[in-house]
Amino acid sequence: MFGLLVIIAIIVIIALAVAVYQKSTNAICMSRRRLEGKTVIVTGGTAGMGLHIATDLAHRGARVIIACPFKDEGTNARKQIIHETHNVNVSFKLLDLASLKSVRQFAADILETEDRLDILLNNAGVSASGDIPTADGMNIVMQVNYYGTFLLTLLLLPLLKKTGKPGESSRIITTTSVIHMVGMVNIHNLDKMNYWNKTNYWDKTRIYGNSKICLVLFANELTKRLKNSHVVINNVDPGAVGTRIFDSINMVYGTILRVACLLFFKTPWQGAQTALHAALDRKAGEVSGAYFKNCKISSAVKRAYCDKTAKALWEESVRLVKLTAEEVDQCFKSL
Repeated sequence: MFGLLVIIAIIVIIALAVAVYQKSTNAICMSRRRLEGKTVIVTGGTAGMGLHIATDLAHRGARVIIACPFKDEGTNARKQIIHETHNVNVSFKLLDLASLKSVRQFAADILETEDRLDILLNNAGVSASGDIPTADGMNIVMQVNYYGTFLLTLLLLPLLKKTGKPGESSRIITTTSVIHMVGMVNIHNLDKMNYWNKTNYWDKTRIYGNSKICLVLFANELTKRLKNSHVVINNVDPGAVGTRIFDSINMVYGTILRVACLLFFKTPWQGAQTALHAALDRKAGEVSGAYFKNCKISSAVKRAYCDKTAKALWEESVRLVKLTAEEVDQCFKSL
């Protein structure tokens, strides 16, 4: 009995030490930049990290557009941001990244109604939802995290290009994850790469990892295609954050993981800091294709920098989201 108590005590002490270390090393965005006259879009800006990001940017005076597929959540988030920041220039728009039609409708609305777009924060994401197909025939995790984000970013490029100026580039920020390290890209079977014969948690994790490594490869390829323009794209790894994204695993394990992340790693506010750094820091706006972690440049897994894979992924992604060659050309023209 005594031995068991000693073991428990040691485990508790180690856990507390880990928590203290992690919490003490979590970086915070130190930028004091104001954003009056700027327009930003935050996908998934209605809950979790996205809500904290949107609220911070509204505090700085930006016109903030938050987007998600849930009307009540979006309406309530807009009211909350306005109440907390006293910035009434906050809008909510419906966007379902699991629907190519919805992405096109959202982008068309933005291009028609907005004069500028300074920052696009691709924050929305879903986790281990398993082998669930969307109406477009894609796995929901892959479509929300990657395909939908890919299409949205390209469709909004003309407005980003119009807005970016020498010395003040427009910024695209995509939220990736350390789980990208287990992701794989099978170009020859990309539209099926998200399906697995089994449905255990490891397979779900691999699907999530696939979507996140695709985002890193996308940013690297888009950086090359945006050369000599005034638009940059960077990746952010928020770390282990206790958000509702774990709820899709199952009620018990999801709750355990969320609470563990909150206690030992990062709260949603802390998880939002690296995205804010990439969106606001002056030097962060001078690089493209970078991988930010804990508010500084880090590195993704080595295979995420393969130019051949990135180019092949781009070409196959264009086909899968049903962009014509003429549409792709139009995406790279300023309004």
